[in-house]
Amino acid sequence: MNKKRIGIFIALLAMVCMGLRAQSATSLKINEVLVINDQNYQDDYGLHNAWIEIFNTSFASVNLEGCFLTNDKNNPTKYPIPKGDVLTLIKPRQHALFWADGMPNRGTFHVNFTLDPDKENYIALYDSNGKTLIDEVTIPAGQLADRSYAREKDGSANWVVKGGGEHSYVTPSTNNMTIDKNPKIENFKKHDSIGIGMAIIAMSVVFIGLVLLYLSFKAVGNIAVRLGKKNAMKATGITDKTEAKEKNLGSHTGEETAAIAMALHEYLNDAHDVEDMILTINKVKRTYSPWSSKIYTLRQTPRR
Repeated sequence: MNKKRIGIFIALLAMVCMGLRAQSATSLKINEVLVINDQNYQDDYGLHNAWIEIFNTSFASVNLEGCFLTNDKNNPTKYPIPKGDVLTLIKPRQHALFWADGMPNRGTFHVNFTLDPDKENYIALYDSNGKTLIDEVTIPAGQLADRSYAREKDGSANWVVKGGGEHSYVTPSTNNMTIDKNPKIENFKKHDSIGIGMAIIAMSVVFIGLVLLYLSFKAVGNIAVRLGKKNAMKATGITDKTEAKEKNLGSHTGEETAAIAMALHEYLNDAHDVEDMILTINKVKRTYSPWSSKIYTLRQTPRR
C-alpha cells in the first residue's frame, strides 16, 4: 500500500514539474535580432556576426536546454540547444544571446544557420518536443547595418528598428528600453525640494508602525490573560466570573512568578535532583525604582 502511494506521489510530482516546465517555456520571447553586424557587438571569438536575443518574460528562471532555434518553417528542429550548459538557464527578466554564424562547433550559443541580409528572415523558437511553437518573428528584408529589429520594450508586441539615432540604441543582452530617469522622483523633487514632506511621511510611518505594534501586543496580552483565567476556572470548577474575580484566579503574585522562574531554571540546568533546596523570597519595596537603577543588584543597601 505504501509503495502504491509513493508511486502515485512521484507520478503527480512529475506531472506538476512537466506542467511548470511547459508553462515556463511559453514565457520565452524572441526579443531582438541584428541581421547585419559591421561594427556592433562582438562574439566570444572577437567576430562581428548576426545575433538573436531571447528574453525571459517571467519572474522565474527558465532553462533553454533541449529547445530548438530555426530559420526554416519546414525544419523546426534545425538547431537543438545543447544540454548541460549552465548558461542556458535564463534568470527572471533576463536575456540570452545566440550568434547566427553557422558554426555550432564554436559553442552552445553559436547556431548552425546564418541570416540573409538581402531577404526577409524567419526565426522561430520551439519547445523541447520540437512541435510546440514558443515564439516566432519575420524580419523584413532591407535591414541596415548595425540596426536591429526589436520589440519596443522587452517582451512587448510592438516591433521597431533600433540604432542610428541619438535616443535609439542597439541593446544586445540588455533591456530594449533604457530609462535614464524616474518621472515620479523628479516630480517629488520639484514639489519637495528640501525634503520636509519626505521627513513627515517617514516619521508618520514609523509612528503608525509603533502604534500598531503596541495595539497588537496589548491585544495578545489581553487574550492570554483571558485564556489563563478561563483555564484556571476550568481547573478549579468555578463557573461564576464574579467568584473567580474575587479569588483572583488566573493571575500570579510576584512570589509565585519568581518560584516558577527558579524552578524552570533548575530544571533546564539539570539540577532538579536537589531535593533539600529552600527558596527564600523577600519582598522589597522601594520608592525609587528606575529601570536602570543599580541598587537592585546589591545584596545590602549601602549605608549613608
